[in-house]
Amino acid sequence: MKKSMLGAGALCAALVAPPALAHHGVAGVGAVGLQGPGAPIESAASSVLPEGGMLAYLKVDQARFKKYDWAEPNADYARFTMLGLGYGVTPWFSAYLFVPHNTKVEQSGGLDSRGWADASLMGQVGFKLDQDGWRLTPANESLDDLEDWHFSVFGGATLPTGNANHRLADGSIDAGKSLGFGKPAWSLGLTASKMLSRTLTLSLEASTFRFQPYTYDSGERVQFGAENRLNAALSWRALTLPAQAFRLDPVLEVQYLALGRDRVDGVGERGTGGRMVYLMPGVRAYWHNASIALGLKKPVWTDLNESRTQQGAEGKEKYRLVFSASLMF
Repeated sequence: MKKSMLGAGALCAALVAPPALAHHGVAGVGAVGLQGPGAPIESAASSVLPEGGMLAYLKVDQARFKKYDWAEPNADYARFTMLGLGYGVTPWFSAYLFVPHNTKVEQSGGLDSRGWADASLMGQVGFKLDQDGWRLTPANESLDDLEDWHFSVFGGATLPTGNANHRLADGSIDAGKSLGFGKPAWSLGLTASKMLSRTLTLSLEASTFRFQPYTYDSGERVQFGAENRLNAALSWRALTLPAQAFRLDPVLEVQYLALGRDRVDGVGERGTGGRMVYLMPGVRAYWHNASIALGLKKPVWTDLNESRTQQGAEGKEKYRLVFSASLMF
């Protein structure tokens, strides 16, 4: 198994999700308002947290895998749970701490893995493009201002808090089921968003996640392949009830993921890496200062290296169910 107070009367909610790795889990950032732009289910949004605002976040990503006779015992499912806390340092800079918990379960006769994984620190800088040119995200924006192009740059690194040398029930170490990378891994990404109309928002993301080689207690030296993403999402403000401070947005998200080969003792490992496209329809609801989102994610195109040997890998899911909840205070 390889691997979200914009103004008076506005609801402030958040999307804190990208990139959510199938094998370990990391996170990204963004925020939206009741009358403002929409946000994706899982990809990064361009909005930053308000200055002095704090965000509590929960995400659960559960993947069910296709089964094959040759792979018995098959990987059955993986569940990646993410807890996060964000803080608006300035109107244009937000900082985040994420702590993931991973569960990887095989069919009867297999070896399971559960536990807290590497925490991560991330930062996001927001800026915009309007008639005055490029500038950092200001403290207050009108609804007309929110229709401008908005962008953000985010980046961060994992901390080696998880047990990279986690041993399975039989005493073995499997890098793909470990609870940490052993060394910091880093991420970098760029987002762009635009309200195409008063109710329709386009969100775009390009990001990368890179790993360092690490030598496990078993003597095996492993470097996971680089993960590169291109994501796009359309969100539609279908229902807004101002008196109830409620908003409901259907969302359609498309994600392209390119995985490099894992390297073991300096040699590319067969049956790892490849390219894939996921389609995820979903819905995001806002109520007062809270937001919840639910999406069903399925691979619709894959080009995996040695595909028939990759049971339990990205691109081999029956589906992924993605749920998130956030609270601004």
